[in-house]
Amino acid sequence: MLTLPTQIPWKHRLLWSGGWFVAFVWAGVFPLIAAPGPHRVWGACASVGYLCAAGAALWSRGRGLSLGFAFAGAVAVPLVMLLIGGGAQSEVGVIERSGVLTLSQATPYLADPRTVVEVTPYLPGMAVFGLPRAVLGDSGPLPGLLGDARLWCAAAFLGCLWAAHRVTRGGTGGAPAGARRRAVGRYAVGAFVASPFVALPLCVSGVDLPLTGLLFLALAYAARRRPVAAGLALAAACSLKWTAWPAVAVAVALLAHRAGVRAAVRGAAVAVAGTVVLVLPSALLSPGPLVQQVFAFPTGRGPWETPAASPLPGRLLADLGPAGWYAAVALLLGGGLAVAVSLVVRRPYDLVSAADRLAIGLSVAFLLAPAGRFGYLALPVSLVVLARLVGGARRTGPAPGLVVRASRPAGPAPAPTPVRVPVAWSAR
Repeated sequence: MLTLPTQIPWKHRLLWSGGWFVAFVWAGVFPLIAAPGPHRVWGACASVGYLCAAGAALWSRGRGLSLGFAFAGAVAVPLVMLLIGGGAQSEVGVIERSGVLTLSQATPYLADPRTVVEVTPYLPGMAVFGLPRAVLGDSGPLPGLLGDARLWCAAAFLGCLWAAHRVTRGGTGGAPAGARRRAVGRYAVGAFVASPFVALPLCVSGVDLPLTGLLFLALAYAARRRPVAAGLALAAACSLKWTAWPAVAVAVALLAHRAGVRAAVRGAAVAVAGTVVLVLPSALLSPGPLVQQVFAFPTGRGPWETPAASPLPGRLLADLGPAGWYAAVALLLGGGLAVAVSLVVRRPYDLVSAADRLAIGLSVAFLLAPAGRFGYLALPVSLVVLARLVGGARRTGPAPGLVVRASRPAGPAPAPTPVRVPVAWSAR
């Protein structure tokens, strides 16, 4: 059984308690502001859980108890309350409708949406999480709860974290040290799942969690030189949202550094082919709705006004008119080109460096997009944090700038060359 040290140093306890107190303040704001109803429910429950967690963390053996308080208050209780009460963001209904439409017409898009809530701004793969609702329906309380898309989005996210942990857990040291490090890592990952970064979207929406998990899993597979598995994870992610497509370049660059060009090409081929297989049927059945709802609508060019209107640089530029919109797009393309060049000049060499590079690219895209919201930044933040919690304990490649070349086959080491010492030195 893997356990943490029974006595936690007081400095670590204060740090752990302080983190939960910050989360308490964060969650406590939602019931006091004009936030949507599901957010207020989450904030009321989570603030109590975080406050109890902050107090329990001060006990020398209370780290596990504090994590239990945080998870119960920020995830379990509000999720059950929202599932029973039917409270959710509109994205949940969009995903569930996509599943119903996919079963009935083999495409998740309405041909003629009348309102914003009838628009499906996701690629066809997202409809998978709405299939349970389409199959189970709403007849009875249990099918109604089990059909909720949030449960399946959360299950996909947690499943990807579990798989990534299994992929990266090798090489973490000897048995005692490695066991302790893995136990600490599990506590840290559990704390991150219970934090507002994950707990809030998990309870009220959950739509971005599968994307985050699949992208992280793809980078973990690439770091472990598994191009086919990385390509399959990338294909699944790229079939959910087109914002996942830049991850293909980052994972391919990582594969090229870790396993060679041939493995990188194999991973890219699997990713592209898998994405085409998953997206092409809907693209052929409803090309117009797909382009209008998936590409034009999120960028502010569709016939419906997107609700993504946070005052980010790209949005502020787009509000200036057509010239501002084109300026934002030009800056967005320039930022993407700069990240692409960085992948050629300085390839990512392990999971952490690849997650950092992808996070930079996604942050640039979200900040400079003509339509965006602050919540999108949770994806790059999650990638950076998870890479350090799950895969940061071991380096999966040489340090930056270090190139190892083999000039001859391995064999017996040559005899050392004798060193001639000058006569003047030997006389001393």
